[in-house]
Amino acid sequence: MTTIRRAFDADADGIRRVARAAWHDAYDSLDSDVIDETISDWYADPLGSALHGWAGGVPANDLDDIEATLLVAEQDGEIIGFTQGITMPTMGTMLRLYVHPDHHGEGVGTALYDRLEDIFLEHGVEQFRALDLASNDRSREFFENLGFERTNIRTLTIGGDPYDEAVYSRKLSPEEGDD
Repeated sequence: MTTIRRAFDADADGIRRVARAAWHDAYDSLDSDVIDETISDWYADPLGSALHGWAGGVPANDLDDIEATLLVAEQDGEIIGFTQGITMPTMGTMLRLYVHPDHHGEGVGTALYDRLEDIFLEHGVEQFRALDLASNDRSREFFENLGFERTNIRTLTIGGDPYDEAVYSRKLSPEEGDD
């Protein structure tokens, strides 16, 4: 059974493992060394600095204080996916959602998304955005199946090179949290 819970510092190695496997699976246009360097940089120790406020074993999920949340999907004590989101007054942005490739098709990504959406709704978010490299067809399909539309393309620099990043958006309504 998969459990979705708030992440803690102790989850850092599992998060890095999932991120590395997901990036190697999804972003074949990136050099393998660039992927490894980016994961090491984005999820460096202390992990808190990279993930908007983790520190001292306290989850960076008190959205009222730091407006960030990090959730993990755990199965039999192993991290198999995670998502990171931030909120601004009425806008919630999913910065990352990764599932280990060994667990694709099991509903892990949807479960992570659903829990993050619930948190966003609890905090008054009306507009939900999600970000991913535009070349990732799997994520495009995932977001479109959830009712998102691609609303923008912007440039993201990885390993010194520019890449197109897709911005997907959808409106949220409080009734969605009542399911």
